[in-house]
Amino acid sequence: MRQFVYDSWNAIMDHRVNPLRHIPDLQVRHMVMQVLAFMWSSIFAIMIADSVFAFGVSAIAHVIFVAGVIITVATFKVAEHNPKAFYFKKGYHSPGRARNQVMYLSGEGKLKKVKLDPNDPGGEHE
Repeated sequence: MRQFVYDSWNAIMDHRVNPLRHIPDLQVRHMVMQVLAFMWSSIFAIMIADSVFAFGVSAIAHVIFVAGVIITVATFKVAEHNPKAFYFKKGYHSPGRARNQVMYLSGEGKLKKVKLDPNDPGGEHE
């Protein structure tokens, strides 16, 4: 029984074991786990606080619980079969770099356009 609980825990909570392991970007994988954790903590908070008061609230809590299970399974399946769905933006570019140029005011107060090297990945923190 102890091994079953251990394996069940790892199947959901360990990012190296669950289907999110197919997302190559560790930061995106972590973000998805955080969103799922927030969703589940909200679901259990609603269930614990409200379901003892009325059947209607309990029924809503159960619907939310089932929806949470469905969202979690769907997220895992997408990560397993189509990890590229989590590629939100390739590389890091500021809007000015996305257009391959930067605009700035010169010392005379005139607007100047400077073409950027196309091989320079850019970014705000160079």
